Amino acid sequence: QVQVVESGGGLVQPGGSLRLSCKVPDFTLDHYAVAWFRRAPGQEREGISCIDKANGHIYYKDFVKGRFTISIDNAKNTVDLQMSSLKPEDTGVYYCATDGPFCSVRYYRPWENKYWGQGTQVTVSS
Repeated sequence: QVQVVESGGGLVQPGGSLRLSCKVPDFTLDHYAVAWFRRAPGQEREGISCIDKANGHIYYKDFVKGRFTISIDNAKNTVDLQMSSLKPEDTGVYYCATDGPFCSVRYYRPWENKYWGQGTQVTVSS
């Protein structure tokens, strides 16, 4: 069983920043890709970003490019999502997920991810 736990959400004003973390088991990051997803109010879940350390791949959804940065903190065994220049439309519940290598699967075929966190709420509002 792979436990995945998100943290770091909260309320932030437009233009502000937040850093989300996805805690995974220590063996995961060397072999698994980890993807971040978002479910905005009343909308379907969508992929935001993905990182695959073993294969050197990083993906971003177009509307977060230049604003969000995904990275791995090896000391903490986390996949972090640094979010800047936040907009009200970034509001939603953010989830991370994994179940093996390759962002081409973890990100584009989310139904194949067995391991999901409980989500962390991000609210961008003045």
